[in-house]
Amino acid sequence: MILDIDRFLENERPAWEELARMLDAWEHNPLRAAGITEVERFHYLYQRAASSLARLQANSGDPAARQYVESLVARGYAEIHQRRSRAKNFRFFTWLLTDFPRAFRRHSAAFALSLAITIAGSLFGGIALVKAPDSKATLMPFSGLLEKPSERVAREESSQKRVDPTSGHKGSFAAQLMTHNIQVAVMTFAMGATWGIGVITLLFYNGVTLGAVVADYVRDGQAQFVMAWLMPHGVIEIPAILVGGQAGLVLAGALVGWKSRESRRRRLEAARHDLTMLAGGLAVMLIWAGLVESFISQYHQPALPYSIKIAMGCVELAVLAAWLTRGGIKTEGAKH
Repeated sequence: MILDIDRFLENERPAWEELARMLDAWEHNPLRAAGITEVERFHYLYQRAASSLARLQANSGDPAARQYVESLVARGYAEIHQRRSRAKNFRFFTWLLTDFPRAFRRHSAAFALSLAITIAGSLFGGIALVKAPDSKATLMPFSGLLEKPSERVAREESSQKRVDPTSGHKGSFAAQLMTHNIQVAVMTFAMGATWGIGVITLLFYNGVTLGAVVADYVRDGQAQFVMAWLMPHGVIEIPAILVGGQAGLVLAGALVGWKSRESRRRRLEAARHDLTMLAGGLAVMLIWAGLVESFISQYHQPALPYSIKIAMGCVELAVLAAWLTRGGIKTEGAKH
């Protein structure tokens, strides 16, 4: 049978281009989980491209088209086998040091928005406390924060000389704070299902609380204490909450769609891989912050000098920044 090359190319090219876009997306995000619908579509397009290649090879068709389809089929074959291999050989540290940071950077705009909302809340909380000190009970979510900061600092420092700071009231208060922040981070992520409204509300509220606490201690002359108290775990815990907000905003974006022509289901499937990466990284950050809060943050002078705790927070922040901004850069560059 003689092939009508012009009509053949006109009919088949859209399918080839769709397969190319799918392969580009998979190669850009190697560990992105594909849904059943996407896998079925890929199988259909791959078979169709293989059939087209056979017909082009059997007829004296367009050499450029034949080479293009050959490359598509080769890429599709390689992708099938690479995905099987990756599924059997998941490496935790590769994911942690490479895949999560790359997913974070792909949605840096959502993180920036999460940060901006939190900063706005912090400014509001700090200004509200300074302008209206009587609002403290409303702004503070914990009874342990309602006393005068200087009185709490004096009691905490005195207790270091005779009581294990992880026991009794201090231990329960640390657990209360840690539980609260984990709930905030997870709930902020989940609130993406409210089309972003819940995400914005929780981020702003958490910022209000943070700003009020810092302002309360600073205005009472306890800036060093609050830095030493919050920094060891806060430089990880607060960014973890921001990543939760980032993930929530990504989820909200997939639901809303903005100007996308794809169906909601396809948008959610496309976002699923990065949401999984962000959720996993968020969990690791919260585990580390929880350990530090339990075993470091609740120790104060004279048991642990404030300068050491502040220095530890600075080091943690520098490592976190390097991890999120540089992780996977080399492999990402080599790939392209």
